[in-house]
Amino acid sequence: MRFHKYHGAGNDFVMLLDPDGRLGLPSSLPPALVAALCDRHTGIGADGVIRIMADADALAAGAALRMDYYNADGSTAEMCGNGIRCLAVLARSQGLIGDGEHTILTLAGPTPIRFEDDGRVTVDMGRPRDLREAVTVDLGDASIEGTTVSMGNPHLVLFDRPLDEVLTLGPRLEVHPDFPSKTNVEFAEVLGPRELRMRVWERGIGETQACGSGACAVAVVAAALGRTEPTVTIHLPGGDLEIARGDDGRVWMTGPAEEAFEGTIGAAWLRARGLSSERAIA
Repeated sequence: MRFHKYHGAGNDFVMLLDPDGRLGLPSSLPPALVAALCDRHTGIGADGVIRIMADADALAAGAALRMDYYNADGSTAEMCGNGIRCLAVLARSQGLIGDGEHTILTLAGPTPIRFEDDGRVTVDMGRPRDLREAVTVDLGDASIEGTTVSMGNPHLVLFDRPLDEVLTLGPRLEVHPDFPSKTNVEFAEVLGPRELRMRVWERGIGETQACGSGACAVAVVAAALGRTEPTVTIHLPGGDLEIARGDDGRVWMTGPAEEAFEGTIGAAWLRARGLSSERAIA
C-alpha cells in the first residue's frame, strides 16, 4: 500500500490516497492500525493519518474531496488545519484537484481552501463558537485560568504561563472532566499587537510542532481579550502560520504544506496488524 508523508509547519501526517475506495480499507480505520502507522519507532511515524476520499458524502456536500482524519491514537477529530493543507497539496500533485479554490468535506463540515501564488494554502476555518473568556479549571493542586473556544474542535487557551508547561499541564487538562470530549490546550505568549508565540498539546496526540485550529483559537482569544489585533502571525516550534479574521467573523489560516517522502507499506506489516485485504496490499 502506497503512502505519502507530509507536514504542515512540522505537524506531520501519513497520507493515504483512496479517492475511489480501491485500497479496500475499512470505512473507519481501526485505531490499532492508525496507532501502528503513527508509531515513530516501528511504523512510519506521524501525528495523524489522513485518508483522501471522493465519495458520495463529499459529492452530496458539493466538495471535491473528503478528509478522513485520525489522531495518532486512532481517535477522530472534527478538523485539522495543517492536515487539510497537506491534503490539498498532495491532491493537486496527483491531479485530483487543480489550482484555485476548492471545498473539502471534514467532520466540521464543508471547508473552502485556496492555493496562494507563493505555494502556501489558505483555509477557511469558519467562525469560532462557544467563546468563554473566563474559565477556571480545578486540578486539585492548582486552579488554571483560561479561555475556551471551538474552531470546529475544542480548545483551551492559556496566557501568562511558561510555554514549557505544555508538557506538564497539557496532558492533565486534555482529559479533565470539564472537557468530556477532551480538549486541545494552547499555551500562548503575546510578542506584539500582530505577533504571538505558542506551544500546543493536542488531544489524542500530545505536543505537536504546530496545530492549525489551535493557532486560530489563540488568535481569536487574543483579539477577544484585547491583547492583539485580529490579524496576526503565530510562531510555532515547526514554523509560522498567518491568521486573519474577516469582517464576517470567519477565520482564515495561511501556511505551508510540504512532502517529506513517500513509500510502500509492506504486505507482511499490514497482515501482522490485521489488515489482510489483497486490495489494501496491492
